[in-house]
Amino acid sequence: MAEAAEALDCTKGKISRLENGHVPVRAPDLAALMHAYRVHDPETRDRLSAIALRANRRRREGWWHQYGSVLGDSYRDQIELEAICDSVRTYEVQLIPGLFQTAEYGRAVTVASRAWQTAEEIDQFVQVRLARQQRLTGDEPMELWAVLAEGVLRQHVGGPSVMHAQLEQLAAMAERPNITVQVLPFSRGAHSGMFGPYLLLSFPQVTSLDLVLTETPTGNIWMEREAEVAYYRGLFDDARTTALPPTESLALIRRIAKEYRA
Repeated sequence: MAEAAEALDCTKGKISRLENGHVPVRAPDLAALMHAYRVHDPETRDRLSAIALRANRRRREGWWHQYGSVLGDSYRDQIELEAICDSVRTYEVQLIPGLFQTAEYGRAVTVASRAWQTAEEIDQFVQVRLARQQRLTGDEPMELWAVLAEGVLRQHVGGPSVMHAQLEQLAAMAERPNITVQVLPFSRGAHSGMFGPYLLLSFPQVTSLDLVLTETPTGNIWMEREAEVAYYRGLFDDARTTALPPTESLALIRRIAKEYRA
């Protein structure tokens, strides 16, 4: 695996995801791997290329591809990985996570980002946010554990009525068996997670495939090296142990929601 990773100039985690079918193998990577594995027979190379082409075509049939005009490559990768991962852990400092957002809250955030200009682009991006939430329901919903800084609940986005509806939805989703929500209150003071948001995506059985996503205004950054992922696991453990327990967090969310209604 280490030699294969060297051939692709990537991590061993990527090789594992390729071998397990968790990510598509693109033509340049396939060519490099066949060269590294000494696959020289033309018939075999053609057959493997055809298999990869069919697999990638099936992936392109995912619901998100109809929104290709408003999705950057990194965000598309995130959606594809969410579709196959079994759990997500996220820490947020100022925004309700996209997997929890109402349409009105998502629209206010999208407009404020200035990344999309036309009404059609904004509408499509909001629809993407809502469609992503399908992974939290259905027969095999993924698990979502979110730790939210109190500022997430206090930041006025879209006005009081939008915030009231958003926090009510957050509270309702927090009661689902596959979702855990904790709030890290201002009173906890300085802590290790106060420097920015991130997501941890985990895949069935093999922890070495875990990924970390950090978001910036100019694009997302993926981290997959084991030392980096382990560091963020430690950050999340610190955040969840510092935050209020789920029941107390739910009570705080509902109390703040009432403040917006007043």
